[in-house]
Amino acid sequence: MQQRVVFCWSGGKDSALALNRLLRDERYEVVALLTTCNEPLQRVCMHGVRVALLEAQAEAIGLTLRKVFVTEGASNEEYLEKMAACLMELNALGVSACAFGDIFLEDLRAWREQNLAQIGMRGIFPIWKADPSALLREFFEQRFESVVCCISDAWLDESMVGRRFDQTFLHALPAAVDPCGENGEFHSFAFAGPIFRQSVRFEIGAKLYRPLEQTISDSSSDARPERRATRGFWFCDLLPA
Repeated sequence: MQQRVVFCWSGGKDSALALNRLLRDERYEVVALLTTCNEPLQRVCMHGVRVALLEAQAEAIGLTLRKVFVTEGASNEEYLEKMAACLMELNALGVSACAFGDIFLEDLRAWREQNLAQIGMRGIFPIWKADPSALLREFFEQRFESVVCCISDAWLDESMVGRRFDQTFLHALPAAVDPCGENGEFHSFAFAGPIFRQSVRFEIGAKLYRPLEQTISDSSSDARPERRATRGFWFCDLLPA
C-alpha cells in the first residue's frame, strides 16, 4: 500500500527534482503540493513568486495545491501554528508524511522532523545528501528549466536575478556560492520539465530590492570570509503570460 504524502513545494528547481523522484517512487502517492505564501503580497514566501504563477505550476503538474497564508513579517510561531493546522487536516485524511527538497542543511532537517513528529507525521527527503554535481547533471539531463527569481546580496548582485538557471549562470557564480543555492544564495522558479504536462508561461518583469530590517550575522556555521552580511534581497517579478 502506497504511503500518502504531501509535498512542501517552494516552486524552485530543487523542489522540482525532489518531486520528480517522489512521483517515480512506487512506495508513495503524492496527494497535494503545500506552499507558504505571504497573504498581503499574494506571493510565495522568500521566493517572491506571484500566487497566480504558483497555481499555474500546480495546474501544469496536475496536483492539488494547498496554500498556507501568513502575514507580512510573520513570526516563527505564526508559521508553525498555521502549518500545523494544515498538516493535521491532511493527516486526518490519511496523509502520513511531508516531503521536502532539502539537500544538506542538517539543522533545517532536524527542525522539520521535530515539528512533524509533534503531529504524528514524518519527513521524506528525496534528494538528501545528493552530490550537487550529480543533481545539476540530473536537472539538465531531465530537461528541467528554471529562472532565478531571488538572490541574496550577501553572495550575488542584481545582474544575477532574472536569468535562466543554465550552464552560463553556473559558470558566473563565485567559488564560495553553492551551485544549488542551498545556503540561500539564490532561489528559482521551475517552469518546464518531466513533472509538467505543459510549460508554465511567464514574462520577465521588473527587478525589486527589498532590504532586511536586520542583517544576518556571520556567526553561523556556514560563514566564510567571502561572504558579506545580508542586507537584503533582489527579486525579479515574474508575470503570468
